[in-house]
Amino acid sequence: MVSYKPLWHTLIDRDMKKMELVEKVGMSRATLSKLNNDQYVSLEVLDRICEVLECPIQDVVKIENGE
Repeated sequence: MVSYKPLWHTLIDRDMKKMELVEKVGMSRATLSKLNNDQYVSLEVLDRICEVLECPIQDVVKIENGE
């Protein structure tokens, strides 16, 4: 299972709003909705998020055990 909790913590640490991220990354609101619901998004989107935030992927996504 994928969790984007690290992304939300990273945004809080950087005092950035979700819509700011959408604009800077150039992603759709549908993709933001997927992130909000811990649904899969493409690695390309995750890469762009990491590039914009200048952070490693661990600061964006966490793979959790489904137990």
